[in-house]
Amino acid sequence: MDFKIGAIQNSTVPFNSPESTLGRHLARRLVQIRVTDVFSVPGDFNLTLLDHLVAEPELNLIGCCNELNAGYAADGYARARGVGACVVTFTVGGLSVINAIAGAYSENLPLICIVGGPNSNDYGTNRILHHTIGLHDFSQELRCFQTVTCYQVVLNNLDDAHELIDTAISTCLKESKPVYISVGCNLPGIPHPTFSCEPVPFSLSPRLSNMMGLEAAVEAEAEFLNRAVKPVLVAGQNMQVAKACDAFVELADSCGYAVAVMPAAKGLVPEHHPHFLGTYWGAVSTAFCAEIVESADAYLFAGPIFNDYSTVGYSFLLKKEKAIIVQPDRVTIGNGPAFGCVLMRDFLAALAKRLTHNPTSYENYHRIYVPDGQPLKCEPKEALRVNVLFQHIQNMLSGESAVIAETGDSWFNCQKLKLPQGCGYEFQMQYGSIGWSVGASLGYAQAAPDKRVIACIGDGSFQVTAQDISTMLRCGQRTIIFLMNNVGYRIGVEIHDGPYNVIKNWNYTGLVGAIHNGEGKCWTTKMRFVTERLYCMKVYCEEELVEAIETANATKKDCLCFIEVIVHKDDTSKELLEWGSRVSAAISRPPNPQ
Repeated sequence: MDFKIGAIQNSTVPFNSPESTLGRHLARRLVQIRVTDVFSVPGDFNLTLLDHLVAEPELNLIGCCNELNAGYAADGYARARGVGACVVTFTVGGLSVINAIAGAYSENLPLICIVGGPNSNDYGTNRILHHTIGLHDFSQELRCFQTVTCYQVVLNNLDDAHELIDTAISTCLKESKPVYISVGCNLPGIPHPTFSCEPVPFSLSPRLSNMMGLEAAVEAEAEFLNRAVKPVLVAGQNMQVAKACDAFVELADSCGYAVAVMPAAKGLVPEHHPHFLGTYWGAVSTAFCAEIVESADAYLFAGPIFNDYSTVGYSFLLKKEKAIIVQPDRVTIGNGPAFGCVLMRDFLAALAKRLTHNPTSYENYHRIYVPDGQPLKCEPKEALRVNVLFQHIQNMLSGESAVIAETGDSWFNCQKLKLPQGCGYEFQMQYGSIGWSVGASLGYAQAAPDKRVIACIGDGSFQVTAQDISTMLRCGQRTIIFLMNNVGYRIGVEIHDGPYNVIKNWNYTGLVGAIHNGEGKCWTTKMRFVTERLYCMKVYCEEELVEAIETANATKKDCLCFIEVIVHKDDTSKELLEWGSRVSAAISRPPNPQ
């Protein structure tokens, strides 16, 4: 998303006005970058700041049940809106939210983490404060955040607060990474001249390619690819931070190569593209995709992240000398050379004009492709199978949907969904933090109210972050949650089994009904909970699933729908079985001989 902040104008307000304070300036800046919802957890160090955020008429403060979910919600919000924000209190809140901030850092998401800090007079006094680890030095939280944010600022006086806030926000947007802003708890409500006069210029200078380097890179890569017989294109997740998705599609249209996506890039390339193969994920790729990619004599990867998860335990059958790796600002061909200061979107757009049209790789795919089989038809009242469940989820998708896939078998089942044009898709591939999807669904739905979120969550992950179902209800969201109950951590079982992968079973439908707590009209049975704002159902077979989906899409299309799906503990996708065994082999390698 491009932010044109240079043209923004704050209205001049009188000095000593409540609007000429640090708190109101920060609130206005958030609104100016299209953050209209901030996720928060109150604490004594941030209460005054929250007052000023609440006072901003264009800003909606959303209280979450815990800091971790507030951070996950800001993560999901950033995925849909382009930037997100959360507000927590000092240390107990900051160190609680930091896991979510680390996940956003790993996924290149612009996220503004605001912490209500100690009174500015307490620094350097050798006092010991509550909510800290009991030392005179208050810098522990800052030092922790330095490793998971691209910029940090501690505001202890008003004279430079305006400049530091603006620098933090602009750095967040420029680097597409989280930033940390600590605000002394006694500062938000004090007027200051810098917040009442015309604004300090606030703009993002666009990054530009080195034109000589760009031309050299395009010439070298075009020669490399035009010599190839059956080249392919593969999209990676860093295309999004490079804002190069449109340029990639332009290149695909022009060159005619077969097109695949890495798992974390699902949704970045239209799946209705005429040369789309599916997901390239090594041994767990969609049908016939790996055969085409790995047999190619040249492959261009745009924005890949090669880790042990995305490479299935480093089991890719790729050769470096055949690869062109395009990162947001760098291009590397085979074993060399590399070209720096070359922006991905500029490179892909220029390369599209220099390649010879060559559809050979897609024609090879078309020759070997065999359509997917359909799951066997369930017998009446037969226990529901996961492949049948996802066949029905596939039929629910439209351009007005967005899929959120939780870490676990949902990764693999959701990868097989064919996304209609305009359908959103998000999952946390690099960081893989279980429980992420509850908060992320909350944030995404709040940022994109025109889309109905369909979240696929395992029971183990849900137990980590279930509380903020209550926040979804308070916000009147209409997400559909499929809770797959197989009584355990299935992804852990397939990597390394043990009794620790078995969890206490909950009555999840009853739990969500209890969280709702009788607000509005309701009707309950042993298997259902229905109100004006919430629809819950526990399903055991296909007939019940069909009924639940029909209700969610018809009479309950404007409320939160929670569908608990009871499945067998060993009902696992073949992709997870393969992936788990390979990842297990990778992480259990013995130490190298000394």
